[in-house]
Amino acid sequence: MPKLAIEGGTPVRSTMLPYGRQCLDEDDIAAVVQVLRSDWLTTGPTVAEFEAAFAATVRATEAVAISSGTAALHAAMYALDIGPGDEVIVPPLTFAATANCVVFQGGTPVFADVDPATLLLDPAQVEAKITPRTKAIIAVDYAGQPCDYDALRKVANQYGLALVADACHSLGGSYKGRPVGTLADLSVFSLHPVKPITTGEGGMITTNNGEWARRMRLFRNHGLTTDHSQREQQGTWFYEMVDLGYNYRLTDFQCALGLSQLRKLPYLVARRQAIARHYDTTFVNLPGVRSLPARVEVNHAYHLYVIRLNPSQLRATRAEVFAALRAEGIGVNVHYIPVYLHPFYRERFNTKPGLCPAAEAAYAQIITLPIFPAMNDNDVDDVTKTVFKVSETYGL
Repeated sequence: MPKLAIEGGTPVRSTMLPYGRQCLDEDDIAAVVQVLRSDWLTTGPTVAEFEAAFAATVRATEAVAISSGTAALHAAMYALDIGPGDEVIVPPLTFAATANCVVFQGGTPVFADVDPATLLLDPAQVEAKITPRTKAIIAVDYAGQPCDYDALRKVANQYGLALVADACHSLGGSYKGRPVGTLADLSVFSLHPVKPITTGEGGMITTNNGEWARRMRLFRNHGLTTDHSQREQQGTWFYEMVDLGYNYRLTDFQCALGLSQLRKLPYLVARRQAIARHYDTTFVNLPGVRSLPARVEVNHAYHLYVIRLNPSQLRATRAEVFAALRAEGIGVNVHYIPVYLHPFYRERFNTKPGLCPAAEAAYAQIITLPIFPAMNDNDVDDVTKTVFKVSETYGL
């Protein structure tokens, strides 16, 4: 058996393979350059063009471009008028921004546990956390797998709650034949470089509610009634600030990149899915490693590929397996530390271990493997070879 690199052996790779990265080509670069040579670098026509194309892609009536996925979540909470005294139910296995956006508005995030198999928000746990102060539910499409939106919609409708999809992982996916982007009242996307498509930094919110879209466009532009290009078209200098907003605008050259990337979305998602299928079939009988299941009614977008270690089959901790994989040149990661275990939440909201047992059990065992469209077949083989090398070395 080959000696592990962490123990002095030769690593599988001489350069680190990241868990995710952007996939850009000359068309993307040319699209950005074209806008850089134009009259409008921000608040120009490319923003509206990108919004229209994005809305059409996910079959929504409105799409609002914004400066990041975090800003998009914040804008969604603003659209719903979340404020002090309001509670919003969120899952713990997510990036901190999913809960932070509630806090930004003065609300309280309430953590509901995940399904132990899929690690998606458990509708039964959501219902158990509803109080008279609950105003909304944020469901996270963890790793790119859409949540059980029929069950969540039933709960939301029963209690008169807004349903928000944190779809930052799942652009290009679908649930029961319906595309991600119209499965909730508001759907939020990230356009970070590791996401399905990128604008560098950026985000988008889709909805069929025109009033919410209007409010979010106001919010992203300081709370002003018009932006610079609108005033230029109208030949006026006058504007009014009607609410407290932020500078959350997305630039025209970022939107140009987004438009170019959006045209490639089917290929980008298909490549992720092909890599995931290869991992699934390769790891199916590997002791100590389990892939997260995908439900039959979904089309999984595979922003992340997460494995779960089986402690009964390994004589190593997750930390040891993680370190061994990194030493071999495989840039694994962990998604995520349960949000309520971060010091901010423990101090501000008095959260403690034991709040969401399924999420905590999963966190102790999960590792994210590299998956992104620019990976070639040799990269994929390096990952599977390394997982076998490490698991066989540490296996019982």
